[in-house]
Amino acid sequence: MKGPLFYSKILLFGEYGIIKDSKGLSIPYNFYNGALKIDNNNSDVAIKSNEGLRSFAAYLAKLTAEEPHLVQFDFDALNADVEAGMYFDSSIPQGYGVGSSGALVAAIYDKYALDKITVLENLSREKLLVLKQIFGKMESFFHGTSSGLDPLNSYLSLPILINSRDHIEPTGIPSQKEEGKGAVFLIDSEMVGETAPLVNIFMENLKNEGFRHMIKSQFNKYTEICVESFLKGDFKSVFTNTKQLSKIALNHFKPMIPEKFHGVWQQGIDTNDYYLKLCGSGGGGYILGFAPDFEKAKEALKDYKLELVYRF
Repeated sequence: MKGPLFYSKILLFGEYGIIKDSKGLSIPYNFYNGALKIDNNNSDVAIKSNEGLRSFAAYLAKLTAEEPHLVQFDFDALNADVEAGMYFDSSIPQGYGVGSSGALVAAIYDKYALDKITVLENLSREKLLVLKQIFGKMESFFHGTSSGLDPLNSYLSLPILINSRDHIEPTGIPSQKEEGKGAVFLIDSEMVGETAPLVNIFMENLKNEGFRHMIKSQFNKYTEICVESFLKGDFKSVFTNTKQLSKIALNHFKPMIPEKFHGVWQQGIDTNDYYLKLCGSGGGGYILGFAPDFEKAKEALKDYKLELVYRF
């Protein structure tokens, strides 16, 4: 058995802000993917994944008992496949902010959910919100809390515009230009990030009125302009406002930025060669970069591993 592929994702804009109802824009990142498999793979990774699926199946049984109207699964099939050694065969790095657990959640829902909402039907706003709610509850197994957006992105394999917590929709983004100078890219921090503790720091900070005001008046404002500008293809505005987001992250989200990147983060702001952002919750994993001239950014960041995401 080999299931369909589910892809990683990148939240271009909206990290942390979407917790407080800011806009966001999430895109599939097809460089990494995962699929459910049953074969004779006895590797440590497959065994560990199988153990994880066993725990996840038990969690889902509890979830469906507590919230029977939300979602139901074919547990006979799921438990039989777990017993047969099923694992999630994935190239998506874990703890890197690109949706490794989201792809797994999407794969399990796709294969085992009863009366599932399919990608082929007319996806009304209501159906999208139901999917997001189901995925949020499923993914909470991995993160403590989840918005459900990562699995939704992986399941639909479409860019998603987050207008607010209760208003999300698939969207189109400007076509890539193969010869374009500008780029969105990833830097590998070569460290694994832990989502839950960092989200806790953010939630603690929100108890501070000054921090709440900064999120509302600055962070969310620049995020919304970036989302709207990106969708319109106004990349001059994207860079101007991403620079502001990069400054805010360095001033107010320091615990989420690995210490060894504080200098290189500031360097981008000072030189305008590139601007760095958190990718997901931060703390390690990938760092997201925006560059008006990718060749210049590559030269400035030649000591780091870069991955190209999108050219314009």
